[in-house]
Amino acid sequence: MKHQVTTLTTERFSLRPIRAEDTAALYPTFRDEAQMRYWSRGPFASEAELDGWLRDPTWDGHCWIAEETGGNGQAIARLVAIPDMDGVMETGYLVAKHRQGEGIARECMTALLDHLFAPKAEGNGGGYGLRRVWADTDPENAPSNALLVCLGFMREGRLRSQWETHIGVRDSLVWGLLREEWNG
Repeated sequence: MKHQVTTLTTERFSLRPIRAEDTAALYPTFRDEAQMRYWSRGPFASEAELDGWLRDPTWDGHCWIAEETGGNGQAIARLVAIPDMDGVMETGYLVAKHRQGEGIARECMTALLDHLFAPKAEGNGGGYGLRRVWADTDPENAPSNALLVCLGFMREGRLRSQWETHIGVRDSLVWGLLREEWNG
């Protein structure tokens, strides 16, 4: 990965840079057909394939791994921010299947959005100073769409037949959140 990320903390979690051992912890989710249904690709066939994808040194995104504060250090979620244009990033997330429904995505995404919208500072401190964060989801991905609404994202449009994926040609909902709208 090209970008080193700052560790972020919430009441229950630490969001840190990815480590080699995270692949094994996340593989059960990334190989699961139901969990990968609305992704742009199908399930991963092996840990090696997933590791190559998760830790691709040419990928231009920023990746945080959520682990429980005071826990065993095991990865329970992956959150990303992908540069789009100056002041704008796309975001995405996936929570380990055995931990879904616990509010992990909401809590961790709140911390990430705080960081992405926070002003830049000299040196290694501060945030990214973004003006806009956006996401795209499959219209049928009800949990993800509900999370974005809960976080304050506005549905900005529907791109018809946007993606050709492992489950066929899919529409995409585009969601946006502006810095001045963020109430984290």
